[in-house]
Amino acid sequence: MADNGNVPMMKRSTYDEDDQTSAGKRQRKIVRVWCDGCYDLVHFGHANSLRQAKQMGDYLIVGVHSDAEIMEHKGPPVINEKERYAMVRAIKWVDEVIEGAPYVTEIETLDKYNCDFCVHGNDITLDVDGNDTYRKVKAAGRYKECQRTAGVSTTDLVGRMLLMTKTHHMIGHDVPSRSSGDNPSINILQCSVALGSEISLGKLKQKSCSSMSSPYTGVSQFLPTTRKIIQFAGGKEPAPGDTIVYCPGAFDLFHAGHAAFLREARKMGDFLIVGLHTDKEVNRYDGGNYPIMNLHERTLSVLACRYVDEVVIGAPPEITGDLLDHFKVNVVVQGMTHIQPVADGVDPYEEPKKRGTLKLIDSKSDLSTAKIVARIIENRIRFQQRNKKKQEKELRMIQLLERRRSEDVERRKSEELQRHKTEAREQGRQDTVEEVFE
Repeated sequence: MADNGNVPMMKRSTYDEDDQTSAGKRQRKIVRVWCDGCYDLVHFGHANSLRQAKQMGDYLIVGVHSDAEIMEHKGPPVINEKERYAMVRAIKWVDEVIEGAPYVTEIETLDKYNCDFCVHGNDITLDVDGNDTYRKVKAAGRYKECQRTAGVSTTDLVGRMLLMTKTHHMIGHDVPSRSSGDNPSINILQCSVALGSEISLGKLKQKSCSSMSSPYTGVSQFLPTTRKIIQFAGGKEPAPGDTIVYCPGAFDLFHAGHAAFLREARKMGDFLIVGLHTDKEVNRYDGGNYPIMNLHERTLSVLACRYVDEVVIGAPPEITGDLLDHFKVNVVVQGMTHIQPVADGVDPYEEPKKRGTLKLIDSKSDLSTAKIVARIIENRIRFQQRNKKKQEKELRMIQLLERRRSEDVERRKSEELQRHKTEAREQGRQDTVEEVFE
């Protein structure tokens, strides 16, 4: 991955002057793409937008906003800037990360890093004054849109943590009752996150902002498909003689700590396989409403990591000899956290210990899923207020756009009617031109 130093200014042209074939034919210029954002609680929706952006060019530069910028325009981030920078660097479609990128995308920023255009999802992003943060690059014709991933948002994940829901688990749709062993303080949490389906623009005029959820910040169900998995998977196979590394776990709320661990694990060999435990198994050893993200969501999050070559979806909790032989595993890695025995009391790492293939890894990161959840709960009021404010701004903008769209339709209709009247007078026609619109 490229360093994050300033990119030297280069003359903008259709072709690179020095990039020529031996025959003297000029080759196509490398297309440099710019994306930017908060990337708070990075999930597969963020990764998917970056994947689409990379497909539009050759080299992807991602600007990540600082904590101060996010606080000014949006409210407090869940993940601090250093953790967010590290997390975005770990996404495999990213070539370069720019730390502390401005919240409002400027033409000067694109020029500074020699980017041809900016890419963002088809949702609304507003600054502190309620203006479109991409208005300047849009006006300059240096803006392209990618498809937003429906069914996942930072707000949704925060809501799962605050409300302690389990409906996202892939073990049925009933909400289990809370056990007496759960944290009693969670019972009284009140979350303002709207849990409902996305709304249509046509209904916005009938309700106030306070009673609505934004289609960008609100929640809808993620529907996994094999195509999405294929898009995220690299399709790489281990070469003969490669050292194959296996790493099992939950990897819930995939974060910078996970990325640091997998980076170290990848150094142990040539091909890294991550075994993801089922939702039922993760809930068995972590309790509460864990995992926060279900198996399909965790699969895409891990596949987006540049250090991972393959994922076993629903890996068995016990690392058996059959599993090691099937994937031709040479090294099994384990982190420094305590590992609970499987349901029957067996050490899940017993077989690799016998074979002498188990290696312990210290990622040097103290970030964990539990710490992220603790941050959310500790600052729940601030996050609720932030999300409410964000949704209200988005809804006001949507209503404004809808009103402008309606006014534009009426204006065009009036102009068309006037044109027909003028033509009728000029041609001496006696028909009633208004009938055209009946």
